[in-house]
Amino acid sequence: MPHMQGDSARRAYLLDGALAAAIAAAVAAAAWAASSPTALDLLLLVTGSLALAGHRRAPRAVLAVTTLCLFGYVVLSQPGSWAAFPVVVAVHAAARSGHRAYGIGAGAAFLAGYVGVLLVSGPAVGETVERALLLLGWFLCAGVTGLIDKNWQAYLHQTEQRALDAERTREETALRRAGEERLRIARELHDSLTHSISIVKLQAGVAVHLAHKRGAAVDPALLAIQEAGGEAMRELRATLEVLRTDGPEEPLRPGAGLARIGELTERARAAGIALSVRTDG
Repeated sequence: MPHMQGDSARRAYLLDGALAAAIAAAVAAAAWAASSPTALDLLLLVTGSLALAGHRRAPRAVLAVTTLCLFGYVVLSQPGSWAAFPVVVAVHAAARSGHRAYGIGAGAAFLAGYVGVLLVSGPAVGETVERALLLLGWFLCAGVTGLIDKNWQAYLHQTEQRALDAERTREETALRRAGEERLRIARELHDSLTHSISIVKLQAGVAVHLAHKRGAAVDPALLAIQEAGGEAMRELRATLEVLRTDGPEEPLRPGAGLARIGELTERARAAGIALSVRTDG
């Protein structure tokens, strides 16, 4: 059975305690209705019943304590079949926890001892057989329902695990597709923009070189184009690096926003453009 944690575990333990107390009260009331139980009788009944509260933590120990206590009560008082009810619950809990063999052994031992006590105490054989068959049916039902409950809990756990695995797979698929899309965009940018910017920068550089070689003055616009081309190449490479990976290893240089208005203005003026800037607010 899957391990419980947190509030669900506390609620389950409280429910187990309440159920054990209810069973103890019920069998004690049945004992009072059948005869006048002694203090030892009540001690055995209550102890064997209240032990059921710990069936989730120690099902085998609970099974042993409940079986011994109730069998002791059977030996002392020769009660009716109702005295086996706590043992039936313990067998169910053992089967539910995966200890089917222990449940079968405890149920068979209690049934054999109960029948032996009845044979010795003197009830009619027909009544003894009737009680034995009744208890046998109870124990069989307890074992079967315990196994069904165990399989149902395992099914719920597997269903929950499959749902978690499916969600994890969807997330991984989405991340993989996002990565593939980033790579596609990076390839397209590299194949188009990088090539175009490289040609512009190369042509501007050749023009500047020829001007220097001829001893002519270099047009400021050419220098501005060459510088802008280099800056565009650096920013484009940084952008492509981000697209190829999950994120940049180092902070990227800020884009051409208002914080860089001065730099952009100087570059435009260097290209021969008459430009003035006015800031309001």
